[in-house]
Amino acid sequence: MSQILIAEDELRIAAFLTKGLRAAGYAPIATADGAEAIDLALSGDVDLLILDIGLHGPDGFAVLRAIRQAGSTLPVIILTARTSVQDTVAGLDGGADDYMAKPFRFEELLARVRLRLRSETTSADATTITAGGVTLDLRTRQGVVDGRHVDLSAREFTLAETLVRNAGQVLSREQLLSRVWGYDFDPGSNVVDVYIRYLRNKLGPEHIITVRGMGYRLAAD
Repeated sequence: MSQILIAEDELRIAAFLTKGLRAAGYAPIATADGAEAIDLALSGDVDLLILDIGLHGPDGFAVLRAIRQAGSTLPVIILTARTSVQDTVAGLDGGADDYMAKPFRFEELLARVRLRLRSETTSADATTITAGGVTLDLRTRQGVVDGRHVDLSAREFTLAETLVRNAGQVLSREQLLSRVWGYDFDPGSNVVDVYIRYLRNKLGPEHIITVRGMGYRLAAD
């Protein structure tokens, strides 16, 4: 299980990322302190760093500079409210692998996390996930259901991936909204039900089960 370090001083966002990454199968650890972030990043126990610029103590740029000067090749995704061209260039020139501006969509961040972690391995198995007769290719963003190829929109694919990664587990509408649509989701929205219907039409109704009063789950093998 990949361990992801979250260096973020906004507690709400740090908690949201921790919850979402854990649900996606990762082992997150969070800190708001720049000095601690440097120590954790250089510990050898972390596989990827999600780095905010506005940290307590050394800021994100200083953290990035310190770990690169120490020779670390740890993948780093900068996540910050600073969106100027100068800040973006400074982050990338400083050794960041990617740069995302706040507010962000969790699905996009998760895709970038997967991309950076996959670049660390040549395993072909890392490019596909399978459960309950549904196979998803994480490179082509296409699905195969019982041997039948299925074209999915970006949102449908992310929803399907969430269900496949949690096959057999009931996910509430709120959990799906948070993981697929981001931390700024509207809890009163019916968008989950709409996209579940889209997926059922494409994957087959037998693959996605409604658990009344609780949510949805992908039928396990």
